[in-house]
Amino acid sequence: MLCDEKKNTDLNVDWFLVCGLGSLGQHCVVALAEFGVKVNAIELIIPPSWEIETLPELLDDLIVGDCLQDKTLIQAQILQCRAALIVTSNERVNIETALAIRQLNPDTRLVVRSAQSNLNELLSQQLGNFIAFDPTELPIAAFTLAALGTDILGYFTLDDQIFRVCHREIESGDRWLRRSIYELESHQRKILAHNRFDPVEDLTLEPPDSEVYLSVGDRLVYLETAAESYSPVNSLHSQPQRERKRRNSLHFKFNWKTLVNFFLNLNFRQQVRQLAIVYTIVLLILLFSGTILFYWRYPDIEPLSAFLSTAILLLGGYGDLFGEIEAVTPFPWWLKLFSLGLTLIGTAFVGVLYALLTEALLSSRFNLANKPLKIPHENHVIIFGMGRVGQKIASWLTRWQQPLVGITSNTDFFQQAATKIPLICGNLIQSLSLAHLERARSVVIVTDNDVYNLEAALMTRRIYPHLNLVVRTAGLRLRQHLHQLLPDARILDIHTLSAAAFAGAAFGENIISLFRWEKQTILVTEYQIEVEDTLHDLKLSDVAYGYGVVPVLYQKPSQASIVFPIEELILKSGDRLVVLATIAGLKSIELGELDLTLKNVRVRIESVVTPDAYFEGANLIYRIAGCDLSIARQTMAELPQTLPCLLYRDCAHRLVRELRKALVIARIL
Repeated sequence: MLCDEKKNTDLNVDWFLVCGLGSLGQHCVVALAEFGVKVNAIELIIPPSWEIETLPELLDDLIVGDCLQDKTLIQAQILQCRAALIVTSNERVNIETALAIRQLNPDTRLVVRSAQSNLNELLSQQLGNFIAFDPTELPIAAFTLAALGTDILGYFTLDDQIFRVCHREIESGDRWLRRSIYELESHQRKILAHNRFDPVEDLTLEPPDSEVYLSVGDRLVYLETAAESYSPVNSLHSQPQRERKRRNSLHFKFNWKTLVNFFLNLNFRQQVRQLAIVYTIVLLILLFSGTILFYWRYPDIEPLSAFLSTAILLLGGYGDLFGEIEAVTPFPWWLKLFSLGLTLIGTAFVGVLYALLTEALLSSRFNLANKPLKIPHENHVIIFGMGRVGQKIASWLTRWQQPLVGITSNTDFFQQAATKIPLICGNLIQSLSLAHLERARSVVIVTDNDVYNLEAALMTRRIYPHLNLVVRTAGLRLRQHLHQLLPDARILDIHTLSAAAFAGAAFGENIISLFRWEKQTILVTEYQIEVEDTLHDLKLSDVAYGYGVVPVLYQKPSQASIVFPIEELILKSGDRLVVLATIAGLKSIELGELDLTLKNVRVRIESVVTPDAYFEGANLIYRIAGCDLSIARQTMAELPQTLPCLLYRDCAHRLVRELRKALVIARIL
């Protein structure tokens, strides 16, 4: 159905085009609609129902046709479009459409769905104003961190510096207890949010009150730098991990039934290896027992002779040994029978050990057989589905040296990848048994089949209700239903996560990374400041509080970058700024909607302790409050006095603290 009645030809309004209305395309439309822009879309065939029911209402025009055709693109007003998001499921169609659009409109920004990294780089150089994303690559960090089950919410790298976003609940005995928020902040840490009563999903990027002192039960979300050798695997433990450790401690209790079941669940090679260990232990026991028995029966012989006699029997030397002993002294029948048993057992056991040793030597020397990787027994991550998403998650976990095992139903892939990570190929029930589910750290279910994902998730939750569970979905309705069925599981949708990055990139920003903060997606966004930008000539305090974003990194041209820059810096053309932002924050920056309502605090200067404090106090007021220097000096000359300019709450607190250091008495009204 065409939406001609909503078409608007006002060229002063930003128009955006979405090619392909699959799951990703629909979520891109929703993300663009939050910016309040005009959105047209092209779809080859209209589906009987939309995944997002309100989608037609968000579109200004829906064109049914082939996005490869020039006439279809012109009908979709590509000549007036600021950006085109080309997100069909066919990469060839996406690339051809990008080329066609560039021929029609050389200025339109192209945001393309493509996993061909080398081709994407070449096209970016040739076409200009072009960026491509792989929707399966963008949210991998979110899946991987969810799989670890830690309190790490985000993980990204800027200029070779690792950053992590952490969630922390203050407990009794915590070293942060009864400390103020500003005391916790430093050049390596920035507090993003603080909440005393509500659950973590209600936390926002609104700056917390820096003067608040932490108490038991408080929740914090903070961003901090990490060392190059940092691995999220060894980070803060979450409740599922503590529960797993408690369960694991129960397995130390000896139980014959458990031992037999454990042995039966091993594969053949593992069983042989276990038998070899048992055989070796039995041989050592027999060797020790025989030595004692011979020395007790014949005290005249040396202990070494008794030991060697037992070893000869175990190696099959029954006839050679007892011919000599009977020639010297009578030999009891029971000792002779015991010696015969030693020979029989030793021959069998030593034969097995020889066979295993021969196999190991041949495999090592001639590589006659591929040695399968051992399936971890505890503290491992189980990945259901070894497609593109599963392989990328496995790659991240392997890099962090996290034990893992993959489960796949694709036998071809099983043969190809068996030497890279431990893999299990089989039905769901058998796979769960072989993967040692009872001792796993978490289960990640990321196949392309939603029905299989649902079955695996429900079966895992039924067997172990407290296990950390991460499930991939590909539909809004299914995700909502799973949240109700599995309230404690982490339900992630690749297209929902990626759509925010596609929409942000459509406005010309560089989306470096993203992570999931419960119900919202946080984008790590880079800005290159230009004269006409809404960020130009703004102080970082206005950017942070007025636009609701978190400055992470600042860099002037030809200078080193600064992590967590001070709020007094003023952005100029050529500067580089990296922020954490939601879609709402990006929208505010794009539209220049600076929210000054938070700038509502006044500071009163009471007195000074020393004469030199007049000069230093005026400089601080000028630098932090942004007052004109002449006004600052006049204020300090006529104390007590209230500053004429309004400040953000945290800026006011910071000004008061700095004035006190300079021996100027001040307070917040």
